[in-house]
Amino acid sequence: MIYCLAAITDWYDGWVARRWGYVTRWGKFLDPLADKILTSVAFISFIYIGYAAAWMVWIIVVRDLLITLLRSYSEYKNKPVETIRFARTKTFFQLVVIYLFLTAYVVRNTPWLNNVAGRWVEIVATKEIMFVLMLIATVLTAWSGILYVIQNWNIIKELFISHAGTAETGQPN
Repeated sequence: MIYCLAAITDWYDGWVARRWGYVTRWGKFLDPLADKILTSVAFISFIYIGYAAAWMVWIIVVRDLLITLLRSYSEYKNKPVETIRFARTKTFFQLVVIYLFLTAYVVRNTPWLNNVAGRWVEIVATKEIMFVLMLIATVLTAWSGILYVIQNWNIIKELFISHAGTAETGQPN
């Protein structure tokens, strides 16, 4: 329930910002960070309830954190990296997995829901299916991280060459 409320408020905040033109640099930094924190916390919780293998979750969390930091740093340096189209597919699949796993958890742990939908959960959310879904989410996430680096390689080089020049000379570039 808390996750759903946080996701709805995150969506609403983004909608208001775009609708009324309240897009700021600070918001461009915080919104993707909030999104990644929200999804990361959900995936980490799945480790603790036995729905996901830790190695899969850490691949997802580390990739999402690194790309978010890269995008934020590049935005700060006024050299924004291009968002890849495949990232939307990755995000959509991650959200499908999160909502399926959350639904399965709630149904399994709420007696009256278990009586109503427990059979459906036992068919759709078996350990094997959940493992395969997490594996697909992990592969999609890792692949999208690789695509980010490939597609934005020149900008990434500029960012770090620019940063290295600043560190060597003590002067900003």
